[in-house]
Amino acid sequence: MDPEKPAEAAGLVERCRAGDPAAWEEIVRTHGRRVYNICYRFTGRVEDAQDLTQEVFIKAYRGLAGFHPERAAFSTWLTSIARNAFVDHFRRTKKDRLTDSIDAPAPSEEPDERREPAIPDPGPSPHERLTRRDTQQMVQEALQKLPPDYREVLILRDLQDMDYADIAAVLELPEGTVKSRISRGRAELARLLSRTYGQVFSK
Repeated sequence: MDPEKPAEAAGLVERCRAGDPAAWEEIVRTHGRRVYNICYRFTGRVEDAQDLTQEVFIKAYRGLAGFHPERAAFSTWLTSIARNAFVDHFRRTKKDRLTDSIDAPAPSEEPDERREPAIPDPGPSPHERLTRRDTQQMVQEALQKLPPDYREVLILRDLQDMDYADIAAVLELPEGTVKSRISRGRAELARLLSRTYGQVFSK
């Protein structure tokens, strides 16, 4: 399944509605990593991300009747469900959100460990990978300190590469508001990184 092909996604949804379990497995396989990564970026914890990912797909499956391909792409619709899950999670964990520590593995893990084993990467050296992971963790820690309104737009725009129109649809906001939050969020993220990690992010 290509997530960028609306007709294909709509066909899979119709098969799911008709009770075809293979169609649902294809949807989860296609969108599972992306949903998990979004959940991890928002929560900063592997366990919470796994729980949220499962919650998102359960809600999506139960709400398939509410998906209308003429209104939005399936990925946008699924991201809207994820966003609502973030809001609920934030409310449930309000007391802990400022003190959570980030000591979990990188968010590149598959949410379902039964998937095929990782293929060796002939690209960056071990040192480069370690440096990249350290940088990602610094950014992740700083993201957790941002207000949720800024955090969610930066995750969707800068980490998930969604366009402004889709983000506006997910958040039910005007595009101008989305762009303003992204600009302010980037500025605040840069300030946090510079203040916390000094020269690493001031170059």
